[in-house]
Amino acid sequence: MDIYTFLKSLESSGVATKIRDSLYIFPLIEATHVFGLAMVFGTMAIIDLRLLGVASTRRPFRRMASDILKWTWAAFIVTAATGSLMFITNAGVYYHNFFFRTKMVMLALAGINVLVFEVTSGRSIHRWDKAPSADRIGRTTAFLSLVIWISIIFLGRWIGFTTTRATVGPEPEINLDNIFPGATDGTSPAAPSNNQ
Repeated sequence: MDIYTFLKSLESSGVATKIRDSLYIFPLIEATHVFGLAMVFGTMAIIDLRLLGVASTRRPFRRMASDILKWTWAAFIVTAATGSLMFITNAGVYYHNFFFRTKMVMLALAGINVLVFEVTSGRSIHRWDKAPSADRIGRTTAFLSLVIWISIIFLGRWIGFTTTRATVGPEPEINLDNIFPGATDGTSPAAPSNNQ
């Protein structure tokens, strides 16, 4: 099965059709996706700012991370699930969208960035746990994390703006008679009277 057949099968699945045909399901999924992404970014920003020594500098990093990261992972799961549901509704269009592809690359970079932190600064937390900021590698990964997640947010919005009109089929014609009654037959609506 080639990629185009696979994308078509996703779009024609029962779940995708149900979401597409409903007036309420897609907006609900999209709102949940945005909420989840806000949670992911918000909790990651708290961690990153602590690593940079900008906020929560008096709290030990290990304790703060254990309190916050469980929410980050829960929000990420919700965001990934809702993003997948939105993708299948128009898989062919999303797959070919430059901003969608770039967002997927940025998500992969976010994962690599976390992995770099874990195998470097994450293994030496005991040295800087109570210090105002992390070591140099920890600060670098925190800065990159903020840049990557802000980019992901902007790319997500660009996806919405660049795929909205990317549907197959002719554009609907605008009927001026419905907008301006009487405009095409030479008559005009009666003007309001100034007499009171």
